[in-house]
Amino acid sequence: MPSANKVILMGNLTRNPEIKHASTGTEVCEFGLAVNRKKKQGDKQVDEVCFVNIVCFSKLAQNCTHYLAKGALIYLEGRLNYSQWDDKNSGQKRSKLDVVAEN
Repeated sequence: MPSANKVILMGNLTRNPEIKHASTGTEVCEFGLAVNRKKKQGDKQVDEVCFVNIVCFSKLAQNCTHYLAKGALIYLEGRLNYSQWDDKNSGQKRSKLDVVAEN
């Protein structure tokens, strides 16, 4: 059965991009994105904000840290990435859904 995993977002950075190096030496950049949507509530227009964690790798990670800053408006294309792990402190299962930016 075919499937697709494609995300297109446009919003503003909520924090400056942070670059780190994975154990393999690959550069990894993370930042937050706020995506706003106008919504009618009664006879008023209100903003509904969705906060999304973005991750990118290698050359794109370098470009993001060099050219982007908190508040910048960006358009990105990517894919969803779901990860799970056991919390060492509490022993509970944790999970996280990120968008891996590709363009």
